[in-house]
Amino acid sequence: MKRRITKSINVGSVKVGGDAPVSVQSMTKTDTRNVKLTVAQIKSLEEAGCQIVRCAVPDMQAAEALSDIKKQVDIPIVADIHFHHQLALKSLDSGVDCLRLNPGNIRDRSKVEEIVKAAKERQIPIRIGVNFGSLPPVGKIGLTGGISRHTDGVNELPKAREADAGQFSIVDHMVETGLWEIGILEDLDFDLIKISLKAFDIDTTVEAYKRISKLVPYPLHLGITEAGTAKGGSIRSSIGLGILLFQGIGDTIRVSLSDEPNEEIITGLEILKSLGLRKEGVTLVACPSCGRADVDIRRLANTVENLLRKTKTPVKVAVMGCEVNGPGEAKDADVGIAAGVGRAIIFRKGKKSKIVQEKDMLNALMEEIREVEKDMINA
Repeated sequence: MKRRITKSINVGSVKVGGDAPVSVQSMTKTDTRNVKLTVAQIKSLEEAGCQIVRCAVPDMQAAEALSDIKKQVDIPIVADIHFHHQLALKSLDSGVDCLRLNPGNIRDRSKVEEIVKAAKERQIPIRIGVNFGSLPPVGKIGLTGGISRHTDGVNELPKAREADAGQFSIVDHMVETGLWEIGILEDLDFDLIKISLKAFDIDTTVEAYKRISKLVPYPLHLGITEAGTAKGGSIRSSIGLGILLFQGIGDTIRVSLSDEPNEEIITGLEILKSLGLRKEGVTLVACPSCGRADVDIRRLANTVENLLRKTKTPVKVAVMGCEVNGPGEAKDADVGIAAGVGRAIIFRKGKKSKIVQEKDMLNALMEEIREVEKDMINA
């Protein structure tokens, strides 16, 4: 696949866009005002592979807490700002690495300009975060006051695939909202920009990103908003983000799940590895098991996956349960195991390494993997 060429920006120490790999983000689910818990969660996310983390800033106390949080963590912090521009200004004072602004609920141009000028002084990038759930009123982008979310006309707009020729759709409104704020930033000669246009609906999200990708040169942050629980949300995100990434669209991603934030990182990394966009870490090939299996291959595969969760080496491991596909699939891996009746064959680089008893197969497989890791590191 051919990646879309974008302008590159730096979010702290992480390069986004240009020739940089697609990065994986998450968002803390702690109360940002609780510095201890928030720092602990960020450190856990970093250990799981998170590269950029976003923190909610609901009030001034949270904005001030970001200063202490920033001093205790290593990965870049994005301040998530809604409604009140003063929170963005205080977050900049607290030393954050990026701001997320919502053009749906900070619609006063003068306030946006004030934020941009402060960010420009510090060379801090801004993500323009367009979200279906908080779009400005139809036909009144950038206007403030006296407008109810229940009468804003957003929910009356057709989806892109349902719109008649020339009819204004929800995607048109999302794109116009993003372009409105991009215009403000560009008028102030500010180009440290990244953009997101998220919806729960996959078709809307995909079409919005495809359209904006043809209009501006800035990096795109991908996500399916409010995707759901770990199971359903991971599937929905994988489909939506996978479609875009396969077309070369997207520079950084977040999988939004109603679960522990580490689950978001696991899913995000697997999406990138499945598309060949990330080489770091283990790729596990495992058969689903069936009536031919002579060992509990599901338990073995899950055990191996958990043991290798923190491995950074790009090793491909196959865990197979019988003689039908096992040997062939295992041969394609750096290390593989094909389990049979009471014993298992360990493969390395397509060649049989050893035959072990069933009781020894997990230890034997892990030993083989560690040897291959050493060879890769020393190569």
